[in-house]
Amino acid sequence: MTLRRFGVSAAALLITTALALPQTATAGTQVWDFEDGASDWSAPNGTWEASGGVYSEVSGADPAMHSVVGDDSWDDYVVSTKVRFDEGDWAGIAFRVMSDFEYYVYYLNLPDNKSELWQHTDGAFDSRVNIADIPGVNILIEEGVMHDVQVVAEGENFELWIDGELQSSQSNSDYATGKVGVWTWATMASFDDFTVTGDGIDGGTAVEPRDKLASVWGDLKDTR
Repeated sequence: MTLRRFGVSAAALLITTALALPQTATAGTQVWDFEDGASDWSAPNGTWEASGGVYSEVSGADPAMHSVVGDDSWDDYVVSTKVRFDEGDWAGIAFRVMSDFEYYVYYLNLPDNKSELWQHTDGAFDSRVNIADIPGVNILIEEGVMHDVQVVAEGENFELWIDGELQSSQSNSDYATGKVGVWTWATMASFDDFTVTGDGIDGGTAVEPRDKLASVWGDLKDTR
């Protein structure tokens, strides 16, 4: 299976074309806009609140604060969200979350205008290994601004995107499956429009018509 990233124009084409295609879904999409809360999310640490259509860490108190959603069996997927720095320096996406301590995280580093990929390991919330420090490519990370962050995870290979710009391609084979989530490190940040798409993911709450959109996703993957 080959996953791909969609820009704004591709997403518009995706939705328009979906209306004319048969319902033969090969992938599903789940979207959380947090307008109705985040009751299906679980937070191992941090203080997380859904209010005003965003999901926020409101304490900024601890390292590796994260909240997760999804299924342990999810493997290859595209996960994306909008993230806004409210106070602090580090926030992003957790993926392939196998336990409270074991997962990958791709996050924005505000003061250095770069991003980082880490592997968290068993033992403690702050037990981790650096995979990559990634200088910013055609981006400007700012406080108070919603930034688009995306991870394409296919097997051991990851594509890492910020604001429509590919930042890096990396690989690591230690974690093959897992949930997805939002993450901060001693930072108050807000998240919106959290989306995950992939084979084996049941179509979720916010994309209609769900099965037709999933069919288009499958067709576009095959043409890459």
